Amino acid sequence: MSGRRSAPGAYARAVQVVFYVHDPVKRIVGWEARLGKRRRVPGSLMGYGRDVPHDLVQYVVEAATGYDYGFWGLVARGATFRSTGRRRSKPGRALIAQHRRELVAAEHLAGRHVAEWRAGARTPVTDALERARAQWGQLSFGDTLVFDWPSARGEIVRSSSAAVPVARR
Repeated sequence: MSGRRSAPGAYARAVQVVFYVHDPVKRIVGWEARLGKRRRVPGSLMGYGRDVPHDLVQYVVEAATGYDYGFWGLVARGATFRSTGRRRSKPGRALIAQHRRELVAAEHLAGRHVAEWRAGARTPVTDALERARAQWGQLSFGDTLVFDWPSARGEIVRSSSAAVPVARR
């Protein structure tokens, strides 16, 4: 089974993925997926190193390559992962089980593209990673970096107009 995009318009609802700085001193970040108007998937909080958080990198690689059955494509389809703040559902777990190989392959795919990016290669994916890195570097506390899945192009929403997700911890 390939992780590539299965068909245009394969998502039943609009999906936004929002990345934000939770604690600028401790360098802790988070994300939230907004599935339609009423459903929210609170992501995990994580530290980040020198430039871009892992989950943001994974998002950009999956979106830029059209990888449909990695973590982000499955979240968009309703998968319920333990790492998120949602109650796990039977259909959500079944979706994960059905695409377990693609999930593992998505991590390898991201690793390969990140290695190319760090080595200075210029590809559409490394360009998307560089754009996300630049945007992430421009965020101030309270700002968000918002993506409409499956687009690899994010938009900075400044805190004066942003509804910053409330921390779960």
